[in-house]
Amino acid sequence: MSDALVIAELSEDGKLKKTTLSAISFAKLALPTLGGSFSILVLGANATTAAAELTGYGAAKVLTCTDAAFGKYTAEQFAPTVAAVGKAFGLIVATASSFGKDLLPRVAARLDAAYAGDCAGVSAEGNQLVYKRPMFAGNAYGYCTLGTPIQVATARQSELDPAIPSGGASPIEAVAKVAPAASAARVEFVSLEAVKSARPDLGEAKVIVSGGRALKEKFMEVLEPLADSLGAALGASRAAVDAGYAPGDFQVGQTGKIVAPQLYFAVGISGAIQHIAGMKGSKVIVAINKDPEAPIFQLADYGLVADLFTAVPALVAELKKRA
Repeated sequence: MSDALVIAELSEDGKLKKTTLSAISFAKLALPTLGGSFSILVLGANATTAAAELTGYGAAKVLTCTDAAFGKYTAEQFAPTVAAVGKAFGLIVATASSFGKDLLPRVAARLDAAYAGDCAGVSAEGNQLVYKRPMFAGNAYGYCTLGTPIQVATARQSELDPAIPSGGASPIEAVAKVAPAASAARVEFVSLEAVKSARPDLGEAKVIVSGGRALKEKFMEVLEPLADSLGAALGASRAAVDAGYAPGDFQVGQTGKIVAPQLYFAVGISGAIQHIAGMKGSKVIVAINKDPEAPIFQLADYGLVADLFTAVPALVAELKKRA
């Protein structure tokens, strides 16, 4: 019998990210095979606030490690402590965000543990965990097992429903920070260049309005009113980002952010396989495109064949009437 450890992800200002809840769901799926319980590890400059939010999800313990070095993420500072705590567990899991994808392979290397990244699910085969992983831009799935005593995995947020509070109050326990290697002193957090917006974070938004290259220089002019009307986050195809019409933080797709909102608007997006890989987990997809043969319509729940420069303003006007 072994236990699972979930690594919580915090925002730059120390708040708990909802992505953590998908990692909790993944750990719970693994528990029948592991036979134990799960705990959560929170590392931050002020980890106690985020830890308090996690006490109602059924964890055996919520472990906290508070240190000024955890105020700005660098793998060299985080990995030693995660590995030291994780060696007592059979499975270590985080969400497959940029944080999890960067941190957990380093943790696996420290523990000489096998690693399964970007998992869409986990199931049992006998007494082994079987990890489901997307391949070929999500058009196929592969399955693998890991043979080391400690296993490390990252879970794809778009494939897993976020955990919901199960009641109770998990005890909070402090753990000591493990000093990093001397080489960590050569790595310094300089800055994070991100688009500042009052809109929801793209990775956590319930509604996303995404645009393609067809919007050209009018990308913001056309999409911002629609996003504001819906309280939505803004996204973009890689083609729109590469053309300079939208910032890199907006990119949705295989090489961008993987999202799964309740509602996804694809405006002027043809539906290239790389983009679909990043948003096909959306609950409801609405496509607006003047090309009736655009591949996005094969995936969309609702499709409108129209000139987006006419259709989107008309849609915004109707939404304002109903507000």
